[in-house]
Amino acid sequence: MRAFLEGLPKAELHLHIEGSLEPELMFELAERNRVRLPYASVEEARAAYDFSDLQSFLDLYYRGMSVLRSAEDFHDLAMDYFRRAHAEGVVHVEMHFDPQAHLARGVDLEVVMEGLSLARRQAERELGMSTALIMAFLRDRPAEEAMRVLECAAPYWEMLDAVGLDSAERGNPPEKFVEVFQRARLLGLPRVAHAGEEGPPEYIRQALDRLGVCRIDHGVRCLEDPALVARLREEGVVLTVCPLSNVRLRVVERMADHPLPQLLEAGLRVTLNSDDPAYFGGGMLDNYLACFEAFGWSEEIFVQLAGTAIEAAFVSDERRLALHRQLAASA
Repeated sequence: MRAFLEGLPKAELHLHIEGSLEPELMFELAERNRVRLPYASVEEARAAYDFSDLQSFLDLYYRGMSVLRSAEDFHDLAMDYFRRAHAEGVVHVEMHFDPQAHLARGVDLEVVMEGLSLARRQAERELGMSTALIMAFLRDRPAEEAMRVLECAAPYWEMLDAVGLDSAERGNPPEKFVEVFQRARLLGLPRVAHAGEEGPPEYIRQALDRLGVCRIDHGVRCLEDPALVARLREEGVVLTVCPLSNVRLRVVERMADHPLPQLLEAGLRVTLNSDDPAYFGGGMLDNYLACFEAFGWSEEIFVQLAGTAIEAAFVSDERRLALHRQLAASA
C-alpha cells in the first residue's frame, strides 16, 4: 500500500508554505540572515514542535518565520517543500501564504511574491508540478488591515488563484471579513476559508453564506450539525481535511478517533492535506499512510480522495484533464 500511495498522483489543496519550514532550513536561513533563534540546535527546535492547541502552535509558527527576510529565502522555502512533495507523488500544490505576518516584520509583499513566483516557475519547469497561490488573511487581526493588504496587492492580483482566511479561529467568526471577501469576489478571486476546526459548525455556515467560499478548509466539526452536513452534501462543497494536523493540535486525540470515515459515509466531498507539514508530523504521503493505518481504507477510496482534490483544484481545464488521466493510469 505504501508503494501504491506514493505512486498515486496527489493534489494538495491545503498547505501553509510558512508551515513547511523544516528546522534544518530554519537554521540555514537564520545563519544567512544573522537571526538569533531561541534554540541551540536543530534537535532542540524539533523537540519544541509539541503543541497543546492551535494557539500554542501559532506562537512557534510565527517565531519560525522570522528567518524569512529576502526573496531568496521565500524561494528556498517553497522549493524545499516542492522537492519533498514531488518525491512523495504530489503533482499539484496550492499554498496559502500570510502577507500580514511578513508585513508586520518589515518584509514587503514584493519580496514574498518575487520569491514564491520564482519557485513556482522552477517547480513547473524542473518537476512538472503545477501550483496555485492563496493569499490568506489572519482572522485574529482587524478586517480593515486585511482590506488594506488586499488593495496593496493590486500589482499581484493576476498572480493570485484565491484568497483565504486562517489563523486563530476561536472568537474570530468569518462574518468579520464580509467586506474583504466581497471585494475579492468583485476582483474575480475565488474564496476559501478555515472553518470548523476549533470553531463551531456555525462558522462553516457563515463562511458559505457570508463569504461565498467555494471550499472549506478543515470543516471536521460539521458533523455536529446534521442540517449542515446535508447542505454540504447537496451543494458538493469540498472539505480540505488535514488528519495529522488535527491530531497534533488536539482537534482529535488519536487518528483512530478522526471523523474522516464518518465524513465519507455522509457522502461529503473530502480531500487529504498536510496543512503545516514541518510541524505536524509529515507531508502528503504521511497523511495518506496514517489514514490507511487507522482506517484500513482500500485503494479505491484513496483514488476517490485524490480525484476529488484534482476536481476541486485551482487549475486550467487542460491541466485538470491531464491530472485525471494520470490518476486513471496509476489506478
